Amino acid sequence: MNFASDNAYGAHPDVLRALAECNGGAMMGYGADPVTARAEAAIRDALDAPEAAIRFVSTGTAANALVCAQLCPVGGRIYCHEGAHIQTSECGAPEFFSHGAKLVTLPGDCGRIDADRLENALRIGAGAGLNGGRNAMVSITNATEWGTVYDADRIAALADVAHRFKVPVHMDGARFANAVASGSRSAADLTWRAGVDVLCFGGTKNGAMAAEAVVFFDPALAEGFDYRRKQSGHVFSKQRFLAAQMLALIEDGLWLRLAARANALAARLAQGVRDAGGGLLAPVQSNAVFATIPAEAHERARAAGAIYHLWPDRSAQGLDPVPVRFVTSWDTPEDDVDRLIGLLR
Repeated sequence: MNFASDNAYGAHPDVLRALAECNGGAMMGYGADPVTARAEAAIRDALDAPEAAIRFVSTGTAANALVCAQLCPVGGRIYCHEGAHIQTSECGAPEFFSHGAKLVTLPGDCGRIDADRLENALRIGAGAGLNGGRNAMVSITNATEWGTVYDADRIAALADVAHRFKVPVHMDGARFANAVASGSRSAADLTWRAGVDVLCFGGTKNGAMAAEAVVFFDPALAEGFDYRRKQSGHVFSKQRFLAAQMLALIEDGLWLRLAARANALAARLAQGVRDAGGGLLAPVQSNAVFATIPAEAHERARAAGAIYHLWPDRSAQGLDPVPVRFVTSWDTPEDDVDRLIGLLR
């Protein structure tokens, strides 16, 4: 019973099949192959963005950090939620690749930034001058680190503020599939139609082995990005193996079916938590359940082999009730969900 992360499960059989199929024969390297071209076209179709520039990397950290470097000038300020992955979990990679960008963190309910708070922060940043640095970009995550989803209206409000201050909007979409599968709006509605300039489109958490796509909705923003990608070691000579993974997920809608399954299992688990007398710390809108459970239920679940994280970290050990995070995956067995619910009861 592994509910630690959607990273815990492997690659979907269709992804592995696609890797095997593109393995035979010779193809040109560094992205000049037909598999890459098909994958780029499939992503453009899925996002209804025919002009978008697509680039592949193998990790979400590389995608986010390289985009931050691309959009952020020297002395730039990157605005993000205080719990954003680029702030808490990327070992300073955005700062490193951008040669010292300053991450300005903002609070917000359940992982989401409020437009008014962002506007105030950008106004302060605009007057910071040489000592404080200059406004550079806004970064949001969808689905968020709290499992919540920015709807199209909320994204549009943030993008409107950002663009009035002449800064672009980046979306960390490590779980973008789960956000779209939540049913709020289409992939296009949650990105460029709402004002997002660059999307890091995640595959690894949703059935890929190791594949992410960076999507520049305005190709002009991608100018020079290939040099950054090369310097970071993310221009793969056999790029078809990255592209094949995303192609297998995107081409016939597999990415949304897998995410929808993970979301449904999380909703089922959340209901089980409530029925067992626990509470929810955040609305369950994707594939993550942030909850409090009685200490004795926690001990019983752990003794039975359930794996999950305390929230926000191990310092929660000894609390009663215990704050926890459960994450479901495209491949989480339904029996594991039912067994965990039974243990919590």
